Amino acid sequence: MPINYDHLMNYPIPEVRQVLRWQDVALYNFSIGLGQDPMDEKQLDFLYEPRLKVMPSMPVVLASPGFWSRNPDTGIVWQQILHGEQGLILHKPLPTEGELIGRSRITGLVDRGEGKGALMYSEREIIDAKTGETLATSTSTSFMRGNGGFGGPSGPVKQPHPEPQRAPDITLDLTTRPEQALVYRLNADLNPLHIDPEVARQAGFPRPILHGLCSFGVVCHALMRALCDYDTTRFGRMDLRFSSPVFPGETIRTEIWKEEGGAAFRARVVERDKVVVSNGLFRYA
Repeated sequence: MPINYDHLMNYPIPEVRQVLRWQDVALYNFSIGLGQDPMDEKQLDFLYEPRLKVMPSMPVVLASPGFWSRNPDTGIVWQQILHGEQGLILHKPLPTEGELIGRSRITGLVDRGEGKGALMYSEREIIDAKTGETLATSTSTSFMRGNGGFGGPSGPVKQPHPEPQRAPDITLDLTTRPEQALVYRLNADLNPLHIDPEVARQAGFPRPILHGLCSFGVVCHALMRALCDYDTTRFGRMDLRFSSPVFPGETIRTEIWKEEGGAAFRARVVERDKVVVSNGLFRYA
């Protein structure tokens, strides 16, 4: 069935409740690469329970409704959907334990025309179940390659943050682990593309790729290290565009340009000199 604009804009994405444990926090931090140097005290703050901190990128995996767009009544050709952009705003410090509520909704649909696909904008609020306070807002843009021409609006289209046309002020290399996708999927992203070699080959890749949201976490780690000295309270907002996949084991080089109130950034894999994240925006709290 094709997309029905009104139906999808009001689609009842399930509300999710999640009990967050300190072990979940430590697993997430480990899964995005923290702790490769077990003598780095600042990284141990994200893994050692007596002084555990939450990497600010973690809300992207919290209280998630899962792959709801696979439901037949959405009209989405789920086999041809790509994660195009990801954003995150922190409103309150993130707890290491507690109960969370995730409330998701579609915020926009853009029809690019027959054969040209469509854009779907969505957001998820992460709420503290005890206080009712919104802790974070996660935003996402999905490119639905198989759904163009459904008769929806042609805009507005979100404009990416411009990249400076000069050498970056800071570059920071972080190496991913060969098995990193196998660990990251334990955060509840069980897409077989990231573990099954045959599924990866069917998708056109020589081997399983790293989750886009894992790359998001690696880049967040780079920003926290380069700009904030691992002070997570300084994180306000982060937005980026996914440009190309990363293979586990590759080195992600984050290139940073300082701006008023934050920075612009992009990232590339060193081994292939390929830009994997573009049009990045970071703002301090």
